[in-house]
Amino acid sequence: MRTLKLVAVSAGLSSPSSTRLLADRLLQAARYRLAEQEYAVEVEVIELRDHAVDIAKNFVTGFPSESLGKAIDTVTGADGVIVVTPVFTASYSGLFKSFFDLIDPAALTGVPVLLGATGGTARHSLVLDHALRPLFAYLRAFVAPTAVYAASEDWGSGGDEYTDGLPARITRAGVEFAELVAARPAREDEDDEVVPFEKQLADLRLD
Repeated sequence: MRTLKLVAVSAGLSSPSSTRLLADRLLQAARYRLAEQEYAVEVEVIELRDHAVDIAKNFVTGFPSESLGKAIDTVTGADGVIVVTPVFTASYSGLFKSFFDLIDPAALTGVPVLLGATGGTARHSLVLDHALRPLFAYLRAFVAPTAVYAASEDWGSGGDEYTDGLPARITRAGVEFAELVAARPAREDEDDEVVPFEKQLADLRLD
């Protein structure tokens, strides 16, 4: 049985936080879907507030601490990554952006990523498309179609005939993300094959 590793990155600053809660719910939805498909799933949550000082020091020294380096390796080694940030000044938080600034731009190439954000009002929901999607497009990640924004009033809301409630959106996003993770080749299959130069020339010849 193939074992898949899912990592959630939460940029919430308080404990507990709605940002961490949304990360946990998305992680649970994806894990449940993968379990239905008989995958073994390992999960881990990284709280960026625990690494805030080390992230700042990394920008000054150019070197991560042991714990921060481990967190970065955990994210870049995952089969799928869930990211959730609170909205600050109409965009992702500085802590969230600073962490991903420390990741090699090619390290998340092709990795499925599920986007989430939290805020006090639904008016900030466009942060998912104007800030988060461009960031992970730059990082060459494979972003799941459905992203989830949770405003304060969304918690405990079941939606109505026109709009899906938060639980339904979480489930849909988790299922889409899980399908992307399951379809991605195992990491041992991702190593580039070294093709001799002579063979490359032969393949280019035209009859």
